[in-house]
Amino acid sequence: MSVVFTETIIPWILGTLLLLVLFTFGVAVKSWRDMKQSPYYFMRRQAEKRLQTYLSTSLVLLLLTAGISAYAWRNPEDNVNRVALLVNAKPPHADIVELVGASPVSPNSADLVQTYISAQEVPTTTFASTKPVLPPEYDAVQPTVDLKETTELSSLVFSAEISDKYEAINPGKIFGEGFYTLYATFEYTEMEDGMAWAWVWRRNGEVLEGGNELWAYGSDGPGFIYLSPEEGFQPGEYSLDVWVNGELLTRSAVTINNAAISAGN
Repeated sequence: MSVVFTETIIPWILGTLLLLVLFTFGVAVKSWRDMKQSPYYFMRRQAEKRLQTYLSTSLVLLLLTAGISAYAWRNPEDNVNRVALLVNAKPPHADIVELVGASPVSPNSADLVQTYISAQEVPTTTFASTKPVLPPEYDAVQPTVDLKETTELSSLVFSAEISDKYEAINPGKIFGEGFYTLYATFEYTEMEDGMAWAWVWRRNGEVLEGGNELWAYGSDGPGFIYLSPEEGFQPGEYSLDVWVNGELLTRSAVTINNAAISAGN
């Protein structure tokens, strides 16, 4: 009985493993394309990590599939008993024959891939495909320390108020027009004093203001950048770019619009 059960379940196990191998390899290929095509240093680092993870997973699944296949193709040890069982078995019912012959219904592979990717990806702000350029006036400071491969800045979180620990209070993506201070908080890791960092605020793509200086805030921790224009916040999209040693490490945007606030968007 155990032999029959084993031979029945093995094809399903192999089929499932092969689907997982194809899936993880497909995600690895997508991560490789993202790593090659992304104009942002931070996103390339994320894609590179995903590529390594899914390639390793694909290799492990492939080895596991090969091992189970070798086990399944081994020489049978008890052919006589299994033949006797088939001879003495009752003829299968017509409904069972029809059920076995029918192809099992499985979810669409593309839907499975899309569902998995949607669950793993962190929501990000969509920008135009044109790669941003650091204005020369904010690229005047020369770094004394090279940028590390492990240096990372998190996504920017916008709010009109922050705590003593630089944490956003009531963060959002849409704010009203008027006079106030807009804060952008973030987390940084593997920074080093002496790196040259710059920040650039834009409204509808046009540069508003920014800054450029040598980093002097340690390797890890929270940080913030703020904007308080003299003319107040006007309707439009306000974006913030943060650069380190000439590399764009993070970028996000918010919408300033009273109508959107009133509509509850």
